[in-house]
Formats: sequence, structure tokens, C-alpha cells
Amino acid sequence: MADSLVTDFKNRGGRDAVWSRLREEALIAGRDEPMLAGFVHETVLKHHSLERALSFVLAGRLQSRHLTEASLVCLFDEVLAAFPQIGRSAVKDLEAVALRDPAAGGVATPFLNFKGFQALQTHRIAHALWKSGRELVALHLQSRSAEVFSVDIHPAATMGHGILMDHGTGIVIGETAVVEDDVSMLHEVTLGGSGKRHGDRHPKIGRGVLLGAGAKVLGNVRVGEGAKVAASSVVLEDVPAHCTVAGIPAKVVGHPGSPKPSLQMDQKIEIDYVI
Repeated sequence: MADSLVTDFKNRGGRDAVWSRLREEALIAGRDEPMLAGFVHETVLKHHSLERALSFVLAGRLQSRHLTEASLVCLFDEVLAAFPQIGRSAVKDLEAVALRDPAAGGVATPFLNFKGFQALQTHRIAHALWKSGRELVALHLQSRSAEVFSVDIHPAATMGHGILMDHGTGIVIGETAVVEDDVSMLHEVTLGGSGKRHGDRHPKIGRGVLLGAGAKVLGNVRVGEGAKVAASSVVLEDVPAHCTVAGIPAKVVGHPGSPKPSLQMDQKIEIDYVI
């Protein structure tokens, strides 16, 4: 599946390929499982664009007693139209999940079901609202996302594109955190504060970084481009680019086998040094 996706994205262009495959896979899902036919029609097949479908998927998950599905669809449509970069980033994120997560099996399953992907797109909308001065509704979306997806990302945090949040459960990202492009993180990752009450107090994660399950990066520290943080490690100091760190506190133990370990999702630790 991954090889066919790579070929498809290369031949047709990422955006067109993702939307076409999403519709194709939704058609197959509705045919193979009649119980889901109405669901995939309402969320994917009746829409003219990925952005419109995304509004419906997220609104269906995030609706509450105070914010109806219809009101959220209107809000999300408005934000996605005003900030087209959100749609472009969503395409890159969906590609990342399809290519890096063997459980995805394509693009329809993560689009419709994976809470890591859906929580990240909720954050992108909340971030746009935050930047537009609508902080209260942005914070409300953060709260609902935490309740529904178990992913808590402050709406002021800055996220690149091509990001994979595998499983998603328990991920926490603080207000002044920055996550650059092509990062992969597993469940229970924390990009947390240093204890400072104000100012720049959260981590900066470079391109192509892999953050293992349960990794905690605390304070205004930088994890350099192409680095790997082992599962359950606690990072309290800057991590050099293209290094592997492990332990509590984390120390350099080796070097990843590729310039972007996030793309391979290889969890083994290459030990070159004594911890």
C-alpha cells in the first residue's frame, strides 16, 4: 500500500491524489460494509473538496450541547476558506499518516477514524482562530479536542505540516511550543513547560524528528533536525541534530540511521556511546 501511495502521489500530485484516493476508498468502504454507506456519503462522497469533508468530520466529532454540528460546520468552513494553508497542511498530514503508519491502510481510515490526525486538524483551526483574536472559541476547541481525542494542544502552539501523531492518546503540547515539518510522535509525548510562569517556555522540535512513546521534552530546549528521542526519555537540554538520545535525563547514545528518522518510524536505539 505504501509503495502504491508513493507512486500515486508522485504521478498525480499530492493534493489531487489524496482527495481522489479518499473518495475511492470511501466508495469501497460503503460497498463492502453497508452499515457505513450513509456515514461515508455524509462525510466524504457528497462533498466537493477535502476541506469541506474535513469540516463535516470534525464537526461530527466535536459537537456538544453548546456547539451544534451545524454551527461547527459553518465555523470550520469559514476558517478553512480564510486560511487555505490549513487544507494544504491537512493533505500533507494525511500523506504522512498513510505512508508512515502501517495500520492506516490508505487515507480514508485515518481521515475518518484516527484521532491523532483529527486532533491535529482541530488544532490547526483553533490556531487560526487564536491568531485572529478569537481566543475564547479557540480555547473551547482545545478543551473539546482534549475531551474527545485525549490530545491537548494549546491553540497558540505552532505546528508544521507532514506531522504524524501515531495513536495520539495522551499527547500534550504547550503554548509556546514549535513543531517543524515532517515530525512523527507517538502516544503520551509531552512538549511541556519549564516551570516559568510567562514567556517562551516550551520546546522547539526540528524537522524530521522522531519522538518515541512517552517521551517528555521540557522547557525552552531545541531538539535538532533529524534527531530521535527514545521512548519514555526525559529531555531537559538541547539535543544536537541527527543524534539519538535516551534515558532520564536523556543523553546522546548514538545517531539515527537516516537523516529523517520520522519517516522510517524505526524505534530501535543505535548505541554508540555509554550512557
